[in-house]
Amino acid sequence: MRVVYFIIAWISLALGLIGIVLPVLPTTPFLLLTVVCFSKSSTRFEEWFQQTKLYQLYVADYRETKSIARSRKKKIIVYIYILMAISIYLAPILAVKIGLGALTVFITYYLFWVIPDKK
Repeated sequence: MRVVYFIIAWISLALGLIGIVLPVLPTTPFLLLTVVCFSKSSTRFEEWFQQTKLYQLYVADYRETKSIARSRKKKIIVYIYILMAISIYLAPILAVKIGLGALTVFITYYLFWVIPDKK
């Protein structure tokens, strides 16, 4: 099972990295999955990942406190809105544009009303 977790960790890390650039892939959940899978497969890689800027930027706050600072949420939402606006503008199919718009609304709701603010 350790090998399976190790492979899943690397796949989710790759998807998380892709999600930084493509707004339709959620970055943080994939990076959370990465750290969980590394913790079940290799403590060396778990420790390595926890020391990366990627972990510190996207995962550390949420994993440790189950909350995100309000200022960080605002930065996240600005990036999401910019990338989603570009994606919606470039999408050739109306249904895709509507889906991306709905996803943006859902992400906004989830980020600001479901995930608590860090005190």
